[in-house]
Amino acid sequence: MTFLILSRQGYDDLMAQGAKPDAIWVNPDVLSEDEIDRLRQQGVELAVLPERVDPHAPAQREAAALRLADDAPLWIEYAPPATTGAPTGAAPDMPASRLPRALQQAQESAARLARLASRRFKRFTAADGAAIVIPYIGYGTTERLLLRGRVLKDEGFVTPEPGHSGWRNLTELYKRLGSDEVPGARLRARFAGAEGTAQEIVTDDNGYFQAELTLPQPVAAGWHQVTLELLNPAPAAGHASATADVLVPPASAQFGIISDIDDTVLWSNVTNKIRMLKMLAVSNAHTRKPFKGVAAFYRALHAGAGGNDANPLFYVSSSPWHLYTPLVDFLRSQNLPIGPLMLKELGVKSLFGASRHQEHKLSSIERVFETYPQLPFVLIGDSGQEDPEIYRALVLRHPQRIKAIYIRNVNPDPDRIEAIDRLAEEVRASGAQLVLVPDSEYAATHAAGEGLIAAGAAAGVRADKRGDEATAGAVPKA
Repeated sequence: MTFLILSRQGYDDLMAQGAKPDAIWVNPDVLSEDEIDRLRQQGVELAVLPERVDPHAPAQREAAALRLADDAPLWIEYAPPATTGAPTGAAPDMPASRLPRALQQAQESAARLARLASRRFKRFTAADGAAIVIPYIGYGTTERLLLRGRVLKDEGFVTPEPGHSGWRNLTELYKRLGSDEVPGARLRARFAGAEGTAQEIVTDDNGYFQAELTLPQPVAAGWHQVTLELLNPAPAAGHASATADVLVPPASAQFGIISDIDDTVLWSNVTNKIRMLKMLAVSNAHTRKPFKGVAAFYRALHAGAGGNDANPLFYVSSSPWHLYTPLVDFLRSQNLPIGPLMLKELGVKSLFGASRHQEHKLSSIERVFETYPQLPFVLIGDSGQEDPEIYRALVLRHPQRIKAIYIRNVNPDPDRIEAIDRLAEEVRASGAQLVLVPDSEYAATHAAGEGLIAAGAAAGVRADKRGDEATAGAVPKA
């Protein structure tokens, strides 16, 4: 990570928090020659600006940033204009997660560096904008609809295209990770204009909102829409609204599917946060590809043994809500069945903390189980994180609700494989099955044998996998 340091106070704060920057551009009057030499001996790429930049002058800061910008993220010291009377370094709060360098530290060091960022540093590409409503796909029953979303300042988000460059993908990624929430925004949720379903909701401190609409009379199964109208703050154009899609599974559904996304549907290297961010930065929904055969396998599960069961899919991931739109774009572009996504609020601790990862997934899945008490489930995950342990806990809580668990083997460590084998024994004792699978073809063959998908669907998954292999390019082998 490269920092543009404009004052002595900014430098002292950076160093006091134990930061280890890769590179620093610094004003001529900030560091002594001895300090510059010492930093260079420590491996920091340090350069002195050819002329002084006033930390209180936005135009000068942005001009310097434009001159320094390259393919690496750049963070600049921020201070309000001197006419405001604010002390040097005063800055609006910024989520800790805007500081990618934190991902290279231990959790405690990352948190310290993130706290520093919230006081003094601001991402160069950040920009304010009008408030917009971003609804997330919801789910419900014929009598109750559940949905959530967020109100953000419009950063000028751009829909990804296959031809977008790595730099364009990186820019869009940071715009999403650095988006500013609008706390205390007031909205009205209404189901398809029906009387008696309107509900006013308010966003929390992080700009999120939730709505639960009780319907005056039952609705048919299928996809429904809830309109969301922003009431306050007043939209710049006088009106801001969005439409949330809400899924009501049909009576024909024989089971539901709950799937992880990271390293289960697509390769994200989630066990290595730096590589994960690099992958996200250089690709988008069109250029990232799912594991070979995954799309066909999920379509087969959705169709079920009857071929038209319309079994619902729910995606549970530790990816942040900031990446909701790119993930939905990915599902659509790769012809994966669409379903509600349950993601996580972004933060340094949430990215690193295993307990929070487990808590998020367990609570999300439990809400789905509670909503559909009569529906059994197939669970899909990977061996890279805690999916086997999380799913084992669910089997113990709901021994009659789990038809099968498929765990993609992404960790070749013999100790990890042995640990999963022990979990499989525990699951088997409860009457369910946990299967460690090398690829989607293996999982589909097992699912066909268990009557979860049509007998001929396994051959379709095999053919789809072969087609993916023929056009794989740089996608990791499945």
